[in-house]
Amino acid sequence: MARMDSRTVLAFLALGICFTLVSSGRIYPPNEVTLLDSRSVQGELGWVASPTEGGWEEVSIMDEKNIPIRTYQVCNVMEPNQNNWLRTDWIPRGGAQRVYIEIKFTLRDCNSLPGVMGTCKETFNLYYYESNNDKERYIRENQFGKIDTVAADESFTQVDIGDRIMKLNTEVRDVGALTRKGFYLAFQDVGACIALVSVRVFYKKCPLAVRNLAQFPDTITGADTSSLVEVRGSCVDNSEEKEVPKMYCGADGEWLVPIGNCLCNPGFEERNSECQDGVSDAVSSMMERLVLRPCGEQAEAGAVAAVRGGQRRSEEVRVMPLSLRPKEERLRGSSLSSGRPMGRHVLCVGFLALS
Repeated sequence: MARMDSRTVLAFLALGICFTLVSSGRIYPPNEVTLLDSRSVQGELGWVASPTEGGWEEVSIMDEKNIPIRTYQVCNVMEPNQNNWLRTDWIPRGGAQRVYIEIKFTLRDCNSLPGVMGTCKETFNLYYYESNNDKERYIRENQFGKIDTVAADESFTQVDIGDRIMKLNTEVRDVGALTRKGFYLAFQDVGACIALVSVRVFYKKCPLAVRNLAQFPDTITGADTSSLVEVRGSCVDNSEEKEVPKMYCGADGEWLVPIGNCLCNPGFEERNSECQDGVSDAVSSMMERLVLRPCGEQAEAGAVAAVRGGQRRSEEVRVMPLSLRPKEERLRGSSLSSGRPMGRHVLCVGFLALS
């Protein structure tokens, strides 16, 4: 009968989750790189449980879009001396030295369960095991190192189940410095009524950034929570170093302390963290209103036909010759003459006063 009562509690646990799993979409910050997201796994998770029966069970629930989500649950609160282990598949660390584990879970309030004093717990333990072997078949408890004991900020009661309220907890732990190709995570239940709704493993990086006309690449954070990784930047196109550009990638995935800079080459100017052609926006706008034609005897004030918006219009313009120069040279007043030809590169310019 005790076993039946525990299973009943577990059924209510799953029922409650179904009413409350309304996700906001799996959109994560740009400085986090996901290694494992149990909610993104198609089909069964197939993690290793020990014992294989009577402990952790994989259960499918539905989210708000009627998409199945695989979770793991255990609720042997009426039986003493529980030692139920659940191990993930092998997780490649992807070059990260420190990883973060985000666990979303629900946990039943022991005080709301009759007859479980002394056997019911409200915590579980989180472990990890580094390995180059991605095919470990069994759980060897003595190989795992403990990360932490995890407790719930909020636990739910029978009243919450009746009101269709489930209190979802989110806890994040980190571990490092990792040195092997990958690792396994394990969850140890010692007598709680708990459901692991999702497990996400990620590491942090400083995303690609441009500071002082220098570009800094994606950089994985260091091995400990206080480390700073020095990164040398490279000048953006059409620029050169004035002082060696450097920045530091902090443990939280933020760039810190920019040092040094690059300068735009002659003929280019800084706009939007780039070195762009030196012709200013004002000059570019003016050039769009120019009418160019070969200079001749008609290089004098007169009527010039202009086409705008598909309609032909006549405008009074001042016509004068303009000498074309390489675009790295700026337009100067000296490039205008009195109207005499200046070779095959001389065009007449008309400034149109279009409205």
